[in-house]
Amino acid sequence: MKRKKLWLIPAVLALALLCACGATQNAPSEPEENAEELSAETVNADSQEGEIVMDGLTLTNEWDKVFPQSDKVNHRKVTFHNRYGITLAADLYEPKDAQGKLPAIAVSGPFGAVKEQSSGLYAQIMAERGFLTIAFDPSYTGESGGEPRYVASPDINTEDFCAAVDFLSVQDNVDPEKIGIIGICGWGGMAVNAAAIDTRIKATVASTMYDMSRIAANGYFDANTEDDRYNARVALNAQRTEDYKNGTYQLAGGVVDPLPDDAPYFVKDYYADYKTERGYHPRSLNSNGGWNTTSSLSLMNMPLLAYASEIRSPVLLIHGEKAHSRYFSETAYEKLTSGAYADNKELMIIPDAVHTDLYDRTDIIPFDKIETFFKDALG
Repeated sequence: MKRKKLWLIPAVLALALLCACGATQNAPSEPEENAEELSAETVNADSQEGEIVMDGLTLTNEWDKVFPQSDKVNHRKVTFHNRYGITLAADLYEPKDAQGKLPAIAVSGPFGAVKEQSSGLYAQIMAERGFLTIAFDPSYTGESGGEPRYVASPDINTEDFCAAVDFLSVQDNVDPEKIGIIGICGWGGMAVNAAAIDTRIKATVASTMYDMSRIAANGYFDANTEDDRYNARVALNAQRTEDYKNGTYQLAGGVVDPLPDDAPYFVKDYYADYKTERGYHPRSLNSNGGWNTTSSLSLMNMPLLAYASEIRSPVLLIHGEKAHSRYFSETAYEKLTSGAYADNKELMIIPDAVHTDLYDRTDIIPFDKIETFFKDALG
């Protein structure tokens, strides 16, 4: 594989921000111009038809998901804030006619997706199975707040999961001792990282996981050398200077479009998900202009899974047998089982599945297993 082609590395090491992706639906459109300058927090006008304003965020009040709405659950918009003061937007799903305090699950991912995609699908299906769930947009993305737009941060994005637990813990119909999380793709790594710091998280599922810090530093299949990293830092820091000079932030580009004939199969899989009716969403970074290019810098400098071996609560990793990213879960599983708390850790490999199959293929995603895992772990 040639590492320097534009379909693989759209803006130096911003490949890490391009290639960990999610699932959606709608019609493809051109990338948004100056999308990085738009902020949900600055849109405080009176509500328009189909919109609501909550905590300074303008939220869509219509069903704009890429999956059909279930008649088995109630759905509503909610907001909460993290300890950095950023207000996050979420969709809350709860089983109809549910009574008493429920076990709860917070869901996010994939990396560069929005809650109207895979995370919402997972959340709605788990609500059908008896859990109160939220699917949230991470800081700086989707309908959530934060400036500048489209920034990724290993610390803030881990905190987003912990902030979701804050929110769930104080809901009248949630048992605060029965809260779990699901991270998909790049947010799988964030979820495991959150489980290492937040003891309120009683169970974690990471589906088709990416370790974003590893790929940002090492590239695909750990192919980058020290010189590669140095050259990437030089280029990204030069971009910081340009961004400051220009007063805007360059975007790395979403999933490549048009798709080159010689693109790797997994890039073609991403295209089929983000750029077609199957997975396109107008707020999805990967469907449009992508992440802030210099976000790679902080990811390169922090190993997300440093304390994974100290997680005492149950963790289930799910990955496709034929996924190019399978090695992320395999390595994570080795770390999770290298300490004294290995007995409640599990790696589940889905036969013949590729990376994006676990975004939205409800015939392949092992929801029965996920349900059993959480019911056993949360009680």
